[in-house]
Amino acid sequence: MWMLLFLVVFYQARKVFKWDDLGREILQMAIPAALALAADPVASLIDTAFIGHLGPVEIAAVGVAASIINQANKVTIFPLVNITTSFVAEETTVKEGNNNNELSARGDDWSEGGVAAQIESGEEGSEEETGESDDNSEAETMGSGYMGSSDTNGSPSITDGEVKRGRLKVPSASTALIMGMILGLLQTVFLTLLARPLLGLMGVKSGSAMLQSALKYLVLRSIGSPAVLLSLAIQGIFRGLKDTTTPLYATAVCDSVNIVLDSVFILACHWGVSGAAIAHVISQYIMVLILFCKLIKEVELLPPSSRHLQLSKFLRNGLWLFARVIAATFCVTLASSLAARLGSTVMAAFQVCLQVWLTTSLLADGLAIAAQAIIAGAIAQKDYSKARATAARVLQMGIILGHALVILVGVGLYFGKGAFSEDKNVLRMITIGVPFVAGTQPINTMAFVLDGVNFGASDFLYAAYSMVFVAAMTVGSEFLLLKSNGFVGIWIALAIFMLLRTIAGFWRMATGTGPWRFLRALDT
Repeated sequence: MWMLLFLVVFYQARKVFKWDDLGREILQMAIPAALALAADPVASLIDTAFIGHLGPVEIAAVGVAASIINQANKVTIFPLVNITTSFVAEETTVKEGNNNNELSARGDDWSEGGVAAQIESGEEGSEEETGESDDNSEAETMGSGYMGSSDTNGSPSITDGEVKRGRLKVPSASTALIMGMILGLLQTVFLTLLARPLLGLMGVKSGSAMLQSALKYLVLRSIGSPAVLLSLAIQGIFRGLKDTTTPLYATAVCDSVNIVLDSVFILACHWGVSGAAIAHVISQYIMVLILFCKLIKEVELLPPSSRHLQLSKFLRNGLWLFARVIAATFCVTLASSLAARLGSTVMAAFQVCLQVWLTTSLLADGLAIAAQAIIAGAIAQKDYSKARATAARVLQMGIILGHALVILVGVGLYFGKGAFSEDKNVLRMITIGVPFVAGTQPINTMAFVLDGVNFGASDFLYAAYSMVFVAAMTVGSEFLLLKSNGFVGIWIALAIFMLLRTIAGFWRMATGTGPWRFLRALDT
């Protein structure tokens, strides 16, 4: 079993730094994706730095509220984005292959003089069938990525109407936007109406000094939920189209606006935590506007009928990822809740450490996104050799990235902790957390990369039940270690969580089961 895993992880290991076609394809997607993913947590770190200078109570309050928001966002965003990425990648790849086959079957009809020869030979065909209209040149220019209705075999084909519009028809894109809007509105209602009870569950009771600040931040931030869900849905569409540059530009603009508004609302207007929340909401609506304007130029968003929306396909797979993300985020949210119960000083330090931990770990998600899109396309085309090579290459890159982050995070957080707080007790607690935040980076990196690899294989069912099992073990360790080790115990439990998550991610490939059965055939 482990020999098979060894053969996968170290497959063509000498090429890990080689700038070949696969390396270029991975990095051209991974680098912009990683920068886009890191941009928002970096903005959150800057928010934390601004708020941190208001006092330990304020930063602790925002930390608790942010944990609730992050839990709600991940429960809704994670299934939506990952399913959208996989489905869009599969649809574009399959349709590209079908359209290429269609063009090949026509022989020389698309070559110079081919249409004229067909007409001269007396073959039947309308202007649309022979491509004699001006649309033919556009079809040749745009290539096989243009998607239209299905032929008699159910295979997608190009139609003149779609070529004239010059936009892709991807059913999953329309579905993702509808789901994003619905989930965003529901999340706003949920967080607004249940703000106080949710804070109570996190340990912020009616007599707590953190309550009013946390309540203001949570309610105001919930107004931005529709924008957050829609923007992430659109990013999932672009990722499936293997375009990670557009989300990067939009995220950079969004976070730049957020930082500027933070300085205005917090420092100039003295709005405190309310100013931070308002700045974040405004920047999110600007971001979704930018992404939507770009998307409507490339994708046809109005399906011919409701049956093209594939809502049942989204819901069926989404439920599995929904269960998975609840299990995963519950472990982190519980850790925040336990830290809050230890007091505002511990919670403030934990919030800083957690933001750094999540921000740097998400750099690996760039590799995960590239792996998901490429592997989904390769498996859809039954190109299993490319699927294995992609999985191996991103895992090798993940190993290197994880060890580089140990040094970067350790040195950066130790010497830069003063940017987040001026309270000596908070700084002392941050110093205690540095070895855990930095030392777990290699494990975190592999866990995130493995998510992308397995999602690329559409292994959503295994991802769900394996994470539930991991979460059950983690929750027990969090309560146990809290009693004996306090702040340190919480971080030990989170390290155990990421280690178990990594083992679960490797297990499927190591056993050659599920969608990875082809690995056995490749090595026989």
